[in-house]
Amino acid sequence: MQGCDGFGEIFEGLAAKTILMKARTIIISVITLILTVSCATEYDKLLRGHDIPAKYAKAFELFDDGKYQKAADMFESLSLATKGTAQDDTVQFYWALSNYKYKDFITAESNFSEFISVFPMSPFAEQARFLYIDCLYKSTYRYELDQTPTYRALTELNRYMTLYPENKYMEECEKMKDDLEERLDKKAFEAAHLYYHMEDYLAAHYALKNVLKEDAENRYREEILYFVAMSSYKYAENSVADKKHERYLSFVDDYYNFVSEYPESKHRRELDNIYARVNRIVKRID
Repeated sequence: MQGCDGFGEIFEGLAAKTILMKARTIIISVITLILTVSCATEYDKLLRGHDIPAKYAKAFELFDDGKYQKAADMFESLSLATKGTAQDDTVQFYWALSNYKYKDFITAESNFSEFISVFPMSPFAEQARFLYIDCLYKSTYRYELDQTPTYRALTELNRYMTLYPENKYMEECEKMKDDLEERLDKKAFEAAHLYYHMEDYLAAHYALKNVLKEDAENRYREEILYFVAMSSYKYAENSVADKKHERYLSFVDDYYNFVSEYPESKHRRELDNIYARVNRIVKRID
């Protein structure tokens, strides 16, 4: 019986400890909730209120603490009250910057666009214009999709680099420009190259040559000239007998264009072999 009484005391002790732990957890949760509600109420009251100096100080406090969404809301609530004052451009800039830091790039883009238009001479103007471009850049799509945003971002990027040739963001600008131009080059090449995959070699030949006509500096130039030559060859191969001669000669022209520009190309051996074969065929026809 004494053993049973001992076990009973142990269980009672454990039960008491469990109750105390649960009570402590509940108390901590209640205190946390009260503090959260209190803070939220203080923030909301300030947000809806008209104490401009307090709101201004709170907005920067939130920004410095990395609470960018709340900071953005606070700066937005200040935007009308400070309009036309010495604080106007500061509030508008940090409203935009808070949205940018919060990664709401669509809203930030709109904010920065408005800022650039209204405050072109502000001390924040150069940074605002760069961040506006960065928002545009982040809104662009991979090369397979619509490139309208890419053209827009490039236009603004070139304008910025012209306005601020010594800007501190030049390295980032060059990287963005290179990436955007590469996308456009790749899209142009792949769109023309599609005809080759479809085995429409005449269309491929014209489309690929047109890419270089529109942009001679396309970074896929070597591949384009290679497929121009291959399109000529395959078009000739698939032609009726009385058309083969002139079409093989077209390949010869494209072959010489290619090897004159890229004598060390990885495609050189393949094209050399085709050229030798075509030469033999043309001689037999002649």
